[in-house]
Amino acid sequence: MAPDEALQYEGLVQLFLYFGWKWVGFVIADDKHGEHFIQIMEPLLSQNEICSEFTERVDRNFHFYELFEMLERTVRHVAVFTEKTTNAIIIHGENIVFMWLASALVVTRLFPLTASHFSQEVSTRKVWIAMAQNDFTLHSIQKSLDMQMFHGAISFSISKKELPGFQQYIQAVTPSGANQDGFIRDVWKQAFGCSVTNKNASEDDECTGKERLDDLLAPFFETSLLSHSYSIYNAVYTLAQALHAAHTVRTHQNIPKDRDQVRSKTIEAWQLHPFLQRIAFNNNAGDEIKLNEDGTLQAGFDIVNLVTFPNNSYVNIPVGEIDPQAPPGKSFLIHPDKIQWHHEFTQLPPLSLCNDPCPLGKRKDKIEGRKFCCYACAPCPEKMISRQMDMENCDRCPEDQFPNKAHNECVPKTLNFLSFEEPLGITLVSLSLLFSLLTALVFTIFIKQRDTPIVKANNRNLTYLLLVSLFLCFLCSLLFIGKPNRATCLLRQTTFGITFSVAISSILAKTITVIIAFLASKPGSLFHKWVGQKLAYSIIWFCSFIQLGICVVWLSTSPPFPDLDMETLHGEIIVECHEGSITMFYCVLSYMGLLALLSFTVAFLARKLPDSFNEAKFITFSMLVFCSVWLTFVPTYLSTKGKHMVAVEIFSILSSGAGLLGCIFTPKIYIIIWRPELNTREHLVHKK
Repeated sequence: MAPDEALQYEGLVQLFLYFGWKWVGFVIADDKHGEHFIQIMEPLLSQNEICSEFTERVDRNFHFYELFEMLERTVRHVAVFTEKTTNAIIIHGENIVFMWLASALVVTRLFPLTASHFSQEVSTRKVWIAMAQNDFTLHSIQKSLDMQMFHGAISFSISKKELPGFQQYIQAVTPSGANQDGFIRDVWKQAFGCSVTNKNASEDDECTGKERLDDLLAPFFETSLLSHSYSIYNAVYTLAQALHAAHTVRTHQNIPKDRDQVRSKTIEAWQLHPFLQRIAFNNNAGDEIKLNEDGTLQAGFDIVNLVTFPNNSYVNIPVGEIDPQAPPGKSFLIHPDKIQWHHEFTQLPPLSLCNDPCPLGKRKDKIEGRKFCCYACAPCPEKMISRQMDMENCDRCPEDQFPNKAHNECVPKTLNFLSFEEPLGITLVSLSLLFSLLTALVFTIFIKQRDTPIVKANNRNLTYLLLVSLFLCFLCSLLFIGKPNRATCLLRQTTFGITFSVAISSILAKTITVIIAFLASKPGSLFHKWVGQKLAYSIIWFCSFIQLGICVVWLSTSPPFPDLDMETLHGEIIVECHEGSITMFYCVLSYMGLLALLSFTVAFLARKLPDSFNEAKFITFSMLVFCSVWLTFVPTYLSTKGKHMVAVEIFSILSSGAGLLGCIFTPKIYIIIWRPELNTREHLVHKK
């Protein structure tokens, strides 16, 4: 007459999962029923990631009236109330376990020396969870126990209904009533501490006859119908129905009237099995009693909450149910707002975990030698987050996002590129325009002074070409500023490489022109035929064509393209021009370096030629500046990322171009503007 126990076990697991209790304890009777319960529950808990901290076994032969035995057992089990950390403890094993708990708690409080060797204080702040086999009743000698220590307990109970006339019967029971047997008298003696039949008893011990069962508090005599009593009631009526059905069948059979007639009316127990299997009736409470195909009662369990009062009475408040007839996934129902928890809990509903949950931004970290429910909390690795508490693993942010400092949210990355609006970009744009204007100003001055000797010296057309190429070099730095796109990526490195190659080729041609002019000035020299502009233009075209060819091959095979680098910088997306072929990029730089080194070498060798037309010493110094800038550029460029890498290249372009402009043209501008008297043929051809 009890529902299937498997339903109760599943409801217990659902209760743990609903409140998030992952760390529980067991107090069971030390018998085969308790061991069977543990063997069933442990796998169920593991499947649902719930751990048991301990299993305390209580001897069924516990004697509550022996104080020393009680003290001894309390010391043996006091760790349940001192060292154990779980807040949810399951009670299983009939009333003996509950009565032991009540006694152990009181003894531990009355005799604190029994727990003095434990570091923690005795605490009753637990959620006691009783199975349907238990009810909260006490032994008669435990009347002084404080039931409020169990306030907030949750228990499973077989579903029941109130039977009509039961309360009236309880109120009318007396030990001296008609047809009362010794059982009622024993109940009276234990419940009220008085004697009914002992004539030698003192007046204080004799019952007055005014005692009523409904005056007793619930822990010692529950006047309302208990689920156990309801099950017994149904069992009796089920058996009565089966006997009635069996006798009815016998009556309609042809039974010979002989000596076997009396024997034929006797029904053996095994003969009732077919009738019990088909039993179905409504009891006096209107509840349908019917067995399913497995032979168990088609009923569920109620979930009740124990609410205690200062006078040591209590009531069971229904807070949920387990209904096997409900649709799948809805068999477990609970109303947490109806539950009254133990008054010592500060967090409601209370937690029952081995350790505090891992906060956002951290993940579980297994502790060797401990159960899987016990873990440490480790910060999420770089670039990973956890948005929920107690995460097993951290999640990786999308490529365009990065974790915040707490590692609990992904934040969009900022774009990293050298813009025109930021101070660094404004500074570089200003320098680029300034040097471009200075170059244009020098070019204008040279155009206006084109017929003066200092402008004509060393081939003024080469000077014009050098100034134009320097002007374009300064302007090409603007291609590196702003958000990269396909056009700027294709143009920036190739334009820079070609214009600088033209500039250096012009300087090389000017230097070679000086050397050829000096050599041709010697009598009988074979260099007369090389004097003129044809050689200079040939040098410029040849050197520039090689750089142009490298750039064409680069653009044809693996051209630069806009790219997003999401990995290099934390929290930023580098918007860059991927060089396509790094080899071709360094080929452009290497060739430009080769031209610069060749120009420097030729200028260095020609710096002391005895000719006032000779500007090789200025070219030598300018190429020294140029080579120094680009030699320091390579390691600096490789050690920077993002917009700072672009800024390094722009600075190298501007500083090397400014070095060429300043070293070569400053002395000439000085003479043209401030010392025009020196800008004469007589002065230039004068021998020192």
